Amino acid sequence: MHKHVFHNDKVLPLAQVRLSPGQAGLLSGWGIFTTIRIYEGQAFAFERHWSRLHRDAERIHLPFDFSSQAVAEALRQVIEANAVSEGCARIYFVNNKAGFWCSDEPCPPTDLLIFTNDLPVFPSPTKLALQENGRHAAHPLAGTKVISWLHNVWSLDQARRRGFDEVILLNERGELTECTAANLFCAHSGRVATPPLSSGCLAGVTRDVLLEIGEQVRLPIEEKTLSVKELYEAEEVFITSTSRELLPVSQIEDHRVPQAPGPATTRLSKAFSNYLADYFTQSAKHSR
Repeated sequence: MHKHVFHNDKVLPLAQVRLSPGQAGLLSGWGIFTTIRIYEGQAFAFERHWSRLHRDAERIHLPFDFSSQAVAEALRQVIEANAVSEGCARIYFVNNKAGFWCSDEPCPPTDLLIFTNDLPVFPSPTKLALQENGRHAAHPLAGTKVISWLHNVWSLDQARRRGFDEVILLNERGELTECTAANLFCAHSGRVATPPLSSGCLAGVTRDVLLEIGEQVRLPIEEKTLSVKELYEAEEVFITSTSRELLPVSQIEDHRVPQAPGPATTRLSKAFSNYLADYFTQSAKHSR
């Protein structure tokens, strides 16, 4: 983590940021977050992240008296304070006033925390494990990006102990959902598919972009229920996330994926790069 953090209303040195032991959201995981990619000092797709944050705040009944303009400005200040060129940022909203163990300190209903870091390094192509009952599609908060993240980091740790880089989580019906921090895509005979949100997966920002731009490169992406059998029949598999962009998959358990990357992955990756370039070109025009 970089040395400056935005906490509620100002940028502070990391060592000066204090979180209350009576912060109910910190103790119980009652809060939301998102990870934003930084390219050449600029945040990518803040609007999409904000839309999901706003939706998730409503889902978990989080006090959310924030404006997108104020949070975007706070993010800009942190990026500038840490002199980030290429990296990523985390934005957290943590509930302060809930339950028996909340503090009576004079703090806001919800804490805002923003910090930055260097980009993690991911093996490419990557190897995935499989885990049964890793997602519960029927849960009322399925697909919500909450800060109670133990199940994800525990599942990832178990996969890494077995020699894998990430893990595909199956839901209670045995359907594919996503990885612990990435969405999943399969390609077969020139057709690309990804699990639907009804599977219990998160509506990832990179996933949403690909759903929009796939048709532009004649690779429309279908949201459909996928089985393990269909996964093993795929000619290409790739995962997506803010920090990974598109990452090809070479192995799932002891199964070798035929192409990593294959033509669909390569075309979509190039289309995503073009989308990025256009996004920042348009952003520069609007800021003049």
